[in-house]
Amino acid sequence: MTDNLFKRRQLTREEIVDIFFNSDEENFDSEAESDSDEDLPPNLEALDNIEGEETSSTTPVHVLPMSNEADEVNSSSWKATNLFNPPGPGNFDDQLCGVQNPPESPSEVNCFKLFLTEEVVGEIVEETNRYASDLQESEMKGKLVKWFPTNIPEMYTFLVSVLLMGVIKKPSLRDYWSTDPMLLTPFFGSLFSQDRFLLLLRCLHFTNNATAVFNDPLKKIRNVFTALTSSFRRIFVPYRDLCVDESLMKWKGRLAFRQFIPSKRHRFGVKFFVLCDVLTGYVQDMIIYSGSTSDIQHYQGLGISGSVVMTLLAPYLRKGHVLYVDNWYSSPTLFQHLLSLGTGACGTVRANRKGMPTFTCKMAKGEVEFKENGSQLAVKWHDKRDVHVLTTVHPTGMAATGKLDHITGQAKMKPVCVLEYNKKMGAVDKADMMTGFLECTRKSTKWYKKIFFHLLDTVLLNSHIVYRQITGKEITSLQFRTNLMRGLLEEYSTLRCPSKGGRPALDTPLRLTARHFPSEVPQTTSQGSKTRRHCKVCLSSTRKSKQRRLTKYMCVPCNTSLCAVPCFEEYHTLKHY
Repeated sequence: MTDNLFKRRQLTREEIVDIFFNSDEENFDSEAESDSDEDLPPNLEALDNIEGEETSSTTPVHVLPMSNEADEVNSSSWKATNLFNPPGPGNFDDQLCGVQNPPESPSEVNCFKLFLTEEVVGEIVEETNRYASDLQESEMKGKLVKWFPTNIPEMYTFLVSVLLMGVIKKPSLRDYWSTDPMLLTPFFGSLFSQDRFLLLLRCLHFTNNATAVFNDPLKKIRNVFTALTSSFRRIFVPYRDLCVDESLMKWKGRLAFRQFIPSKRHRFGVKFFVLCDVLTGYVQDMIIYSGSTSDIQHYQGLGISGSVVMTLLAPYLRKGHVLYVDNWYSSPTLFQHLLSLGTGACGTVRANRKGMPTFTCKMAKGEVEFKENGSQLAVKWHDKRDVHVLTTVHPTGMAATGKLDHITGQAKMKPVCVLEYNKKMGAVDKADMMTGFLECTRKSTKWYKKIFFHLLDTVLLNSHIVYRQITGKEITSLQFRTNLMRGLLEEYSTLRCPSKGGRPALDTPLRLTARHFPSEVPQTTSQGSKTRRHCKVCLSSTRKSKQRRLTKYMCVPCNTSLCAVPCFEEYHTLKHY
């Protein structure tokens, strides 16, 4: 009796046919692209749903309806063609493109301060001082006892130190203040003491914990992130071609919205959706993926991937732009919707996307098949594997790549849309590469500090592009960074008095091998001809009792004061003096 109650009803033939031919679900196997056999946490699988079905979440999601002009594309509306040119988005006016309201004197510092203004740095200073006061109230011990409020000039100097660490790589922060002659970099000591720099880094903060929005996962970095991304959009108007792709900032610590992307180099980290200008490589906008609370306006029928594109492109619709995306974003419905809003698109696409046409199953290498539906062109081309491309701006036809087939000796040919896609799709990856060469991002226990330094690298990239656009000078990223740091120090930094204490410097490794001759200690203004220093051997000897003996002689190459007899000989002949 119990078994009969729970027995499943057998489906009729009509119901089975309806499931096969009228189902809205896609048959994409998300596990096929994962290189891990282990089950991922729910937050790491949030974006596996490529069509964007609603996931279980207690947070309400506002879904915006699509325009009536862009209906869902039917897979039966496609037909084969060999001669088709899509109508496209129309003409694009590039007269207003480029840098808006450039500074009167386009120096590296002024271009940098277009983004990281004194107002933004002032807010960071205010929150850092507030957070340091909170720490002192909770635990008044250790280095916190030495804390005194910071200011805007010191914060700019702190940022210069962080940028310089991206050029001079060392395994540990404390190595920048090392007195070992082989590791010595005295310039950092002229900017900050080690304790002050580490204290500033510890207290670095970007929001008021008392007033922050509790439910916002990005509350620790929200104010700075909003200010910087707003400046990205305000300062530069992009050219015709745009590119949307994801970028991954390495992070292996504990974080609710940490993502796993096996195709990326770091695999684990914080995911950014990035909009780039193809011509210049300028980062136009970005969104941090933080789960269901991400800054994404959800559009009905476009899924998560389409909603990401629409959110990033919102200020640039109806202007004739052309967007390049990969197969995670592309779909006939999205491209049709963009076309109705005066925006073209091109990108690789998954063959099983809803609305895609059916192509020939097996094709030989070099074969191509075109299908159109009146406004879009779908291409299947077999190279080393099947490649599916969807476009609303490129015509049918093949074009030479400029390379020769090493077997046949003939020119290699590719579809026009594939050639254009290969040229213009890598803007985001190029931006990641440019920031990766000299990135100032260091290992940190606080995720929001690492995001801030990642944003600092992006600001540096954009300010470099703005500088080249304004001046026309082709300088390298390293030259721009060096000039920027020098300019910021000239404007904000003050000379720091050298410390009088600390550990004694280590001996140079060349003291036992090179040629050494005694010289007199340079005279000081106060002591004159009576200038003396403490002998290094007498002060730190391990063979006899230590003494505090003054001498007027020194070894210039070793920068060490020594008694003429016998300390000078012992220092340069004995390993353990």
